Amino acid sequence: MVNIMANMELDVRQGIHVLTLTNTENGNENTLTTEVMNDYLAALDEVESYQGNTALLITCEHEKTFSTGINLVWLNAQNTAGKEQFVDLFNTVLCRIALLNAPTVACINGNAYAGGAIIAAAVDYRVMRNDRGRFCFPEVNIKIPFGPVTRDTVKLLPNHKAYKDMVLTGVAYTGIECLEHDLVKSIHPVNELQNAALELALQLAQKDRYTYCHIRNGFRSAMAAHATRIGVTYVGQVTEES
Repeated sequence: MVNIMANMELDVRQGIHVLTLTNTENGNENTLTTEVMNDYLAALDEVESYQGNTALLITCEHEKTFSTGINLVWLNAQNTAGKEQFVDLFNTVLCRIALLNAPTVACINGNAYAGGAIIAAAVDYRVMRNDRGRFCFPEVNIKIPFGPVTRDTVKLLPNHKAYKDMVLTGVAYTGIECLEHDLVKSIHPVNELQNAALELALQLAQKDRYTYCHIRNGFRSAMAAHATRIGVTYVGQVTEES
């Protein structure tokens, strides 16, 4: 059964949870709002409660855009409380994706900018199309500093030099360049991309779910600290009781 939400839909294929971003009508490019964050949280709830091995694959129905980040027009129209609520929810989503109790893959089939690229940075592995689309953190150009959670999410990317250049210059990397910089695991023609991403998710889902997540989360101490501070639980969490 497919769980259809306002901005995305969640399906289970061969035991893999496939979260497809669908908010691309009327020129929208899967931008991020409070409503979108709540959809993410609902999807993550379903994955976390699933019994047995699985993985989360985040993809998009659009061949041009994965996500261009925060809807700045919408955000600027919010009052202070509304802006703070969005930031809190965004931080929660990033922590939950980074420390999810299942392996995670992002299928970047188009542009992933700003907040969209940060979400892609939170997963375990990324695959990208080889002929179109950019991976970019343009915050330095649009005058939006990184916060503690978004900064540590970007630092999950495996190449320090690459993400340093990205955050300080706003450079946009193609799929080929992302592969050269080890920012993605593989690149593929668009007609092969979805199958390649699903195959990777299936391979990861063969690992014991608890063991995989305990190991991964142990290497993500900064995200774990953020999660503990904001009340997100995760596999391997150390509590006073333990």
